[in-house]
Amino acid sequence: MEIAPERVVSFHYTLTDDDGQVIDKSPQGRPLSYLHGAGNIVPGLENALVGRKAGDALNVDVAPEQAYGVRNDGLVQSVPKQAFQGVDDVRPGMQFRAQTENGPLLVTVVEVAENEVRIDGNHPLAGRNLHFAVEIAAVRDASATEKEAGRPEPEQAA
Repeated sequence: MEIAPERVVSFHYTLTDDDGQVIDKSPQGRPLSYLHGAGNIVPGLENALVGRKAGDALNVDVAPEQAYGVRNDGLVQSVPKQAFQGVDDVRPGMQFRAQTENGPLLVTVVEVAENEVRIDGNHPLAGRNLHFAVEIAAVRDASATEKEAGRPEPEQAA
């Protein structure tokens, strides 16, 4: 069965950056499952998987525009340290969900000064080329429930 919209796909992957450093990897023996066409994975990877079948292996290079977007310097800003009330020790690398005029946004602490905290609202992989080594494990039709939910049911992996 070929990968197409409204099909559940399970695949093993290793994600690396331009230097070949591993960024992420599917756990041994546990492929990632997603509902094709529902926006569950980055568009560049999803598009490259169309028409593939279980057993296929491929390498996919995805530019930032088809992954997590280009970096937006407007999403990096300094906020008063008092905005982190209730957090005893704010440190670089910590992530918080901020409420913005456009809805919730995950921000990462970049730098901490005496009275200010510099945060970055870009996705950590924004602006980066992504390199996927993929092996398709299974492809099946999605159930009505999965189609309605826009994602595969956990116990219903492909």
